[in-house]
Amino acid sequence: MDHGSVMPEANQTLLEVVRVLRESTGMAIVEPAHMELAEPTIAQAFTSCVEQGAKHVVIHPYFLSPGRHGTSDIPRMAAQAAADHPGTDVTVTEPLGVDPRISEVILLRIQEALVAKEARN
Repeated sequence: MDHGSVMPEANQTLLEVVRVLRESTGMAIVEPAHMELAEPTIAQAFTSCVEQGAKHVVIHPYFLSPGRHGTSDIPRMAAQAAADHPGTDVTVTEPLGVDPRISEVILLRIQEALVAKEARN
């Protein structure tokens, strides 16, 4: 799940992340959710997962770092969604955070930007 935006093109990124996760992992149930400002909400996505047969829902905040949302808002919203589905467990993961693999993505973005700049010159 991500924060959500009033700009549809911003929300499209999460749909791409979900598609990539489904394709790369083969996970049968992967649903997008937005914390606020857009749908599906966490509660709506949770319900969708349960309707597809999930007994344990894992919510991953697609955020770079923990903050109030990650430490307070999202766990609260996840617990509320789970309360509507007795017998279903919920786990909230840590955000992306600091991980050595993130440097690979950052380096790739830098290289892409430099190549694009060279192509324009």
